[in-house]
Amino acid sequence: MNKYLIAIAATGLTVTAVHADGLPERIKSAGKVIVANQPNYPPMEYKDPATNELQGLDIELGNALAKHLGTSAEWFEIGFEQMPSAVTTGRVDLIHSGMSDLPKRRDALDFVDYMKSGAQFYTSFARKDEFKALTDFCGKTIGMSRQTSFPDETTKWSETNCVAKGLPPIKIVGTEGSADARMQLKQGRVDGAAQGSETLPYLLGLEKDTYAIVGEPITAVYQGLGFAKKDTELRDAYAKALKAIMDSGEYKAIFAKYGLEGAMLDGVYINGDAVN
Repeated sequence: MNKYLIAIAATGLTVTAVHADGLPERIKSAGKVIVANQPNYPPMEYKDPATNELQGLDIELGNALAKHLGTSAEWFEIGFEQMPSAVTTGRVDLIHSGMSDLPKRRDALDFVDYMKSGAQFYTSFARKDEFKALTDFCGKTIGMSRQTSFPDETTKWSETNCVAKGLPPIKIVGTEGSADARMQLKQGRVDGAAQGSETLPYLLGLEKDTYAIVGEPITAVYQGLGFAKKDTELRDAYAKALKAIMDSGEYKAIFAKYGLEGAMLDGVYINGDAVN
């Protein structure tokens, strides 16, 4: 049996039950979990421009998980690069902000994975005919958030698919975030951009005839809720809650609302390993 199975399979869960017993005492006493988030990644997390209210798939999923656990989520806005230290030092209880579950991050964090994603290249709609295949980006400039895994992943892809085939490498421009990459693309400062595949359908619907997706995602990764390595009690409570809302259909309903059924997982995973 997988070491992360813990009590997930042994504990009967129903959607109507509220399970506060699995939570650390500090969470029970506070009556809330403090969740690190950076709301600049629609449709995962963003602020309604009219009301400034937090919205998105991550927000709805995070609130549903907290409710199932008999508590509430307090969303704490923080820079993406500051999130790991914030959770390991106890400033926040967990990270829920479109963070990829990468092996290099597991030295400090454990992840309860909840969806799949991938780095996706795209260009401006006006230049879509120049980029029919991913290799058309060889020798070109692509903007992407320097705070993500995309620069490393794109470098590896370029070495295999451009350099190894005698083509010039992709020139990577690290940006302050995905919004900055899109702005540089609009301004013609880069030839293309890269961001998570789960965000692009929403983006294309929001800004019609502005961007064009090129090819398939170059990576396949899980995104997860991040917990301090020592905080196994909270991690396991969230794993059980995720299983419960998967079984109830609430998980699927949230993903369907955002048209992201293809990003759903078939079960609960911790650090990339299936636990059921």
